[in-house]
Amino acid sequence: MKIIGLTEKADLFGPDGEHHKLVARVDTGATIGSIDFKLAAELKLGPIMKTKLVKSANGKARRPVVEAVIEFAEKKQKSLFTLADRSHMKYRVLLGQNQLKGFLIDPTKK
Repeated sequence: MKIIGLTEKADLFGPDGEHHKLVARVDTGATIGSIDFKLAAELKLGPIMKTKLVKSANGKARRPVVEAVIEFAEKKQKSLFTLADRSHMKYRVLLGQNQLKGFLIDPTKK
């Protein structure tokens, strides 16, 4: 199994092959990853596949879900992400449990 840290360098791909290099935050408590609305719009992600009820520190909210391709730790995968306003947060992409299968997380790894 590949060992990753609490943050990982990643490439997020849109359907036309355009991609953004970024640093994503690993969140083992999140069942599904999350992408900032503006980043999703820049990459032309969509269509919305469904909605998901998400519990956070701000309460419960229903969020749209899209499919995207992300590459990190030398693994490229297609998976589902919720869309959220992450503009006030340091990381525009959050990696959840659905993206973390097959990885071990070491919080001390830089």
